[in-house]
Amino acid sequence: MTDVPARPARVLVAVLTVLAVLLVGAGVWLGAQARDEQARADDRRAVLDAAGTHAVNLLSLNYKTIDTDVRRILATSTGGARDEYESNLQRLKSTTVANKVTQNGVLRATGLVSLSEGSARVLVVADVDIRWEGSRTPPQDRFYRWSMELTKVGGVWLVSKAVQVP
Repeated sequence: MTDVPARPARVLVAVLTVLAVLLVGAGVWLGAQARDEQARADDRRAVLDAAGTHAVNLLSLNYKTIDTDVRRILATSTGGARDEYESNLQRLKSTTVANKVTQNGVLRATGLVSLSEGSARVLVVADVDIRWEGSRTPPQDRFYRWSMELTKVGGVWLVSKAVQVP
């Protein structure tokens, strides 16, 4: 008769153990889901920030700091975009210095079009105020819209293609 009370206790312990294991499993699964979603949100933010930074770098040039300005453009680009900037580098520098150009870019908006494991596409809207030191030409405002493709290189998002769109 001593086995009768022990049996319900064993069943209760077994049921509680199974429930505890299920709760721990559910907690681990929910935690992993939350971490994955946070990682996706972080990637979305990083892609938008990278595209916006690149756009401002493209538009913010000063004849006094052109070498630093160009390094910023190259630092935020890769692949075909970087190759294109490098091939036009000397012309950009000489024109900027010769005309004493000062451009200040302002990011207006970014929008994520697509994002996959190592690539993304972003639409970017930015404006620039252009001035020519010592010139009677009045300052000009210009408005730019780009479709940018980004590639993740070494954990960092870089612009691999930038195409102006109407």
